[in-house]
Amino acid sequence: MPDRFDPLVIGECVADIVRQPDRADRVHPGGSPANVAYGLARLGHHPTLLTQLGADAHGRLIRDHLTAAGVETHTDDATGPTPSAVVTLDAQGHATYAFDVGWTLGPVPLDRPPGHVHTGSIAAVVEPGATTVLAALEALRAAATVSYDPNVRPELMGERARAVDRVERCVELSDVVKASDEDLRWLHPDEEPERIAGRWLAAGPALVLVTRGEAGAFALFPGGRVTVEAPAVEVADTVGAGDAFMSGALHALAAHGLLGPDGRDRLCAVDRDTVADVLRHAVASAAVTVTRAGASPPGPDELRAALGVN
Repeated sequence: MPDRFDPLVIGECVADIVRQPDRADRVHPGGSPANVAYGLARLGHHPTLLTQLGADAHGRLIRDHLTAAGVETHTDDATGPTPSAVVTLDAQGHATYAFDVGWTLGPVPLDRPPGHVHTGSIAAVVEPGATTVLAALEALRAAATVSYDPNVRPELMGERARAVDRVERCVELSDVVKASDEDLRWLHPDEEPERIAGRWLAAGPALVLVTRGEAGAFALFPGGRVTVEAPAVEVADTVGAGDAFMSGALHALAAHGLLGPDGRDRLCAVDRDTVADVLRHAVASAAVTVTRAGASPPGPDELRAALGVN
């Protein structure tokens, strides 16, 4: 692994108010980009999160959670409440979401230029903050690799055609894209997920990762297609599983020297065995996360154990 992988993550923090039959509500720090930053910090990296947090109990909870893991948090001058989501879990632990989210991110000066930028979810679509995010990707990608996860939230995406346009502009600006098969079906309900992923690969990224829940995941890259099955685990809930997959993938990509401006050419020429290793790390990270409540990704020892590595 590189001595230091310090990506910039841009996106929302959300207080997940988890609601489950016959249990008291629980509040967990969440938000897809924040979860990715947290997952990377848990794996020993040094991410900076550009986000918005209110001066309220939820904001303090999330900031303390991120800081304790080693995430450096930068915020703009917004004064609104911390976004929240009611996460309702069914008997199998699968989650549905109801959001109370505003996203007004303005430009924030950076202490140093990043070598890698990750964004996605609400932050890249919901205005007016999405305009800031898109401008940042356009400005930073010349000197940084970019990863993106649309993490579709239909309740917040607005009119489908406009959302698709914004998602696919972000895809074009990215080197690595991750999406679930459910994301792809919402964006393009008349197309099969693999066809959409293939079209996205042709639009600019070097690697497109698609998660399929209990069926595992597949990756498309210029050299072909790789599939990895998901291990059988006892599911507590699925909150944050896709974000843990993303942080696990970025962790492995960084270990292979495929991120940052010096890694872009190598990423474009990546081989099948390396892609399979990235997928294994990503799937194992998600598998650990679903065994416990909330977005709780693994640390390095837990990830190695899940991979069967001593």
